[in-house]
Amino acid sequence: MIRLPLVLTIALALPAAAQARDYGQQGAVFPVIERDLLEQIHSRLVAMEKSGETAKLNDQLKRRTAARVNRPDPVAGIARAIDDRSWSFDPTITLAADIRGAKGELIHAAGTRVNPLDSVVLRADLLFLDGDDAAQVAWALKQDRQAKLILISGAPLELMKARQRRFYFDQGGKLTERFGIRAVPARVRQQGRLLAVSEIALSAKKEPAR
Repeated sequence: MIRLPLVLTIALALPAAAQARDYGQQGAVFPVIERDLLEQIHSRLVAMEKSGETAKLNDQLKRRTAARVNRPDPVAGIARAIDDRSWSFDPTITLAADIRGAKGELIHAAGTRVNPLDSVVLRADLLFLDGDDAAQVAWALKQDRQAKLILISGAPLELMKARQRRFYFDQGGKLTERFGIRAVPARVRQQGRLLAVSEIALSAKKEPAR
């Protein structure tokens, strides 16, 4: 009588084992076979090489790269100036960290306000223009020859060859965004510790060259 509760407890705890059945195989079973990933990549590359697909892709890449170099993506949101607009730009920045020299000496402490124009001079005007606008190109070429010609659209290499002047490109619109330029042609020049920024409406008046 003492063993009966123990026998019942074991029997209740293992009902599945007591009633287990073999239901047999349900559907087909296949062995797991997986090719090595690097082997698959190698096989694909070999096949592409033999079929000439690799050479074709390389040629397409070269053409796209050459096209992008000669004609970068235009800066978005820049229009042709229809009104003159001028303002001052203060290039002063607040340092987020200490600036130290080669020997570890402190040059500027974090939190210091620094104006780059106190140390360097903007020796030439920056002229921003649309290289696809003949009037803007003509205007820029009439300005001081030392000016930096910066395109927001157009083909700098073609213009350099045709005009025998160096043209730059505002890649990603970093400079126009920094100066707040929304229309071209535009000029940036130094005035003391500030930069004078001007958008110039060519149709409104003829601006004399410097």
